[in-house]
Amino acid sequence: MTASHEFIETVVVPRVKDIGDFEVRRALPARERQMVGPFIFFDQMGPVTFGNGQAMDVRPHPHIGISTITWLFEGAIRHQDSLGYDIVIRPGEVNWMTAGRGIVHSERSPHSERNGGAVLAGIQAWMALPLEKEEIEPAFYHYDADEIPHIDDTGVQLSLIAGAAYGLISPVHTESETFYAELLLAGGSNFMIPAEIEERGIYVYSGSIILGGQTFQAGSLVVLKPGADITFTAESDCLCMLLGGAAMEGHRHLWWNLVSSRRERIEQAKTDWREGRFGKISGDEEYIPLPES
Repeated sequence: MTASHEFIETVVVPRVKDIGDFEVRRALPARERQMVGPFIFFDQMGPVTFGNGQAMDVRPHPHIGISTITWLFEGAIRHQDSLGYDIVIRPGEVNWMTAGRGIVHSERSPHSERNGGAVLAGIQAWMALPLEKEEIEPAFYHYDADEIPHIDDTGVQLSLIAGAAYGLISPVHTESETFYAELLLAGGSNFMIPAEIEERGIYVYSGSIILGGQTFQAGSLVVLKPGADITFTAESDCLCMLLGGAAMEGHRHLWWNLVSSRRERIEQAKTDWREGRFGKISGDEEYIPLPES
């Protein structure tokens, strides 16, 4: 979907993907746009209510060439990885994992969320690593909710997850210039995204916004043109994710959970996973086999 307004580069309507236990809405990568700043993968998880016997169980799987971030609105996810981290993340907290040359992790509902009736909702995003950092050592960082800076003003609540903006600086470690925020706007409130953020997008999670005389409903990723401060209005109470940062240096190849600027690197990672050369997760012997295609 192409938007002709002077402030809007394109609008992406997410594709619905079935990841086994529930469906997600995938906004990036898309035919219209591969990345916004470093963001190369952007999934809306839920909201879903698990019935008896249901849970999130994403078995151990590999990543290369990216950082991942999990941000929850509701529920909890247990993260385990081949570096030895075992952490439950809840709303307002940040799990930031850098895969670099290679890491394995799993994402499962913790025991407290496995009795039926548990709700899960959030965003999972991947950031492509700069060319000179694609093969850095893997790392993991966790931040408690009280470490994330906030703005709480009339009609506006903002959590700055990553980057520096609006007089705030997030402590979250990034490998490139990154802007990421959760924004709650009351109906009729205005909000501005500054020009100094090179690439910018607005993902409408709930409610609706008005920008340049157009209304964008929940499930829209609005990618903005660079070079100007841009103000939008909440048509109704809404929750948006603001994302972007510095443009990356060229196209990335993406296959399954593997990202690289070089096709041959992905082929090597596929072989490494098939032959068991990635790290292991202590206490979790399951794994997702390499897809056939």
